[in-house]
Amino acid sequence: MELNELLDCVSTLSCVVTQVSAGLTIGMLLFLVASGLTLIFGVLGLVNFAHGSFYMVGAYLALAGYGATGSFIVAVAFGALGVAVLGLLCERLLLSRIYGADVLMQLLVCYAIVLILDDVVKIVWGADFLSMGVPDSLRQPPFIVAGGIIPYFYAILFLVTAAIALLLAWGMGRTRFGRTVRAAAVNPAMVAALGVNTTALYAVVFAIGAMLAGAAGALSAPIRSVVPGAGVSILIESFIVTVIGGMGSIGGALAASLIIGLTRSFGSIGFPLFVEGMMFVIMALVLLLKPSGLAGRRGA
Repeated sequence: MELNELLDCVSTLSCVVTQVSAGLTIGMLLFLVASGLTLIFGVLGLVNFAHGSFYMVGAYLALAGYGATGSFIVAVAFGALGVAVLGLLCERLLLSRIYGADVLMQLLVCYAIVLILDDVVKIVWGADFLSMGVPDSLRQPPFIVAGGIIPYFYAILFLVTAAIALLLAWGMGRTRFGRTVRAAAVNPAMVAALGVNTTALYAVVFAIGAMLAGAAGALSAPIRSVVPGAGVSILIESFIVTVIGGMGSIGGALAASLIIGLTRSFGSIGFPLFVEGMMFVIMALVLLLKPSGLAGRRGA
């Protein structure tokens, strides 16, 4: 029955427009989280299992910022910058001590951070589900394209996340800092020998990665419940995106995020009980056909 509904949807332009718009929005939010995870792994070699918790804290900080000011822009900035500071503290105090350690050690330290942050948000905000709701200023009539409905807030989310993605691409590809970061990912010893303070570089990269996760959490707060442990599901999806796109590849993370977003959108119609499973099926197929990921480099 659900597959028939999916076939009916893809044969109707209005339904396709609606589902594609939702899928692209989901994908771009996921990209913000996954790009931060990919950036941290690519440069620091750290499998950051605490990344989902940064997303969760970003949502809570945005909720607090919006409650204090009533401005969604301030709320997003507060969530993103607050998590950047939190990420910087975690990197300097804890994570910098396990660079180069085995994955088990990284997992234990990151899991400790997850437990600590979950308990902190319970103490500060409580364990109940919270919701920001779409701000009044963004409650506008939806766009109608070819008969399809594109919610106004979804369009704003897509534009904002796309702008952040373009800024990230420009910063990594066109600026001196971006070139230094890419060089450090390939040969950190040589970068250090050229006089670059790699300790400060690693701290900034981690803070940027955490800020991207915090921004995603803040942007998604109006349309998702804010609850302790909310970072677990987004973390799993982010790792799926990172594996599909290729470990360390931001371009691959973008492509994989859009694939997962569209899978979620259309899957909710065609196979609502197997959406999560389908993401793992896609990951398995990619690993079978191209183990390095869509844009990853095959190891020597």
